[in-house]
Amino acid sequence: MEQVSMEATNPNPSSMSGVADASAAELLCCANARALLDSVDAFLFDCDGVIWKGDKLIDGVPQTLDMLRSKGKKLVFVTNNSTKSRIQYANKFQSLGLSVNQVYVIGGEGIVQELQLAGFTALGGPEDAEKRAQWKSNCLFEHDKYVGAVVVGLDPDINYYKLQYATLCIRENPGCLFIATNRDSVGHMTDLQEWPGAGCMVAAVCGSTEQEPIVVGKPSTFMMDFLLQKFNVSTSRMCIVGDRLDTDILFGQNAGCKTLLVLSGVTTQSTLDDPSNSIKPDYYTNKVSDILSLLGE
Repeated sequence: MEQVSMEATNPNPSSMSGVADASAAELLCCANARALLDSVDAFLFDCDGVIWKGDKLIDGVPQTLDMLRSKGKKLVFVTNNSTKSRIQYANKFQSLGLSVNQVYVIGGEGIVQELQLAGFTALGGPEDAEKRAQWKSNCLFEHDKYVGAVVVGLDPDINYYKLQYATLCIRENPGCLFIATNRDSVGHMTDLQEWPGAGCMVAAVCGSTEQEPIVVGKPSTFMMDFLLQKFNVSTSRMCIVGDRLDTDILFGQNAGCKTLLVLSGVTTQSTLDDPSNSIKPDYYTNKVSDILSLLGE
């Protein structure tokens, strides 16, 4: 992954506001790293591309997290990983005033298990991985008319059967919700390269149903509502640390948090500097452990 040289400087001081100045992002340095630390009570970290890549931990992360804990900072790991969404699904259904019992899943076993733990009957998921839709004359594709929601997340076993099942539920079941865990286009499923993300699966269902989903992951602020209740910290005293402009950083800006972009994941220096990019973090740096080295801890 391309990384920025730490020799670069930015003469403009940060406004320290929750929403970044769209004209510039400030390179993290000794002075503003200290100011950031003093102004924040809770750090919210994305995981893929920030804490780890694939199954490999990014250098310096444990030591940096230990240092932040020693300073009394709350550490929260806010991921679009669709295996961590039990509370989101349950709360979303309840907030919409809907009683949903059966949910069809395009996604992995994690989503199925989380929904079951939240009290829902989950259909699909890995069980439908080997199923095939048959194109035959006078052959009707059957689906459960009682499915009240379709949840679409990252699914390495996505197939035409799952797409047809989800499409019929959304289009034909009255009031059926279309929920996406996130719309990430790619992700670091392994440490060496990016792979298609949940956004690809979501886009397929958008195309077949001609509907847009309710997104419960970043950059939706629905997740922030839950975090505010749980941790009782003002968003102005929070800092989102992520590697994606359109999810992590936008999520932080939408919620009124400070934002720190790390270039250890999806976003590169050239993407950040591209004139067409309108999402600018408050700060950016190579990797999470730069916080540790800049503070001289």
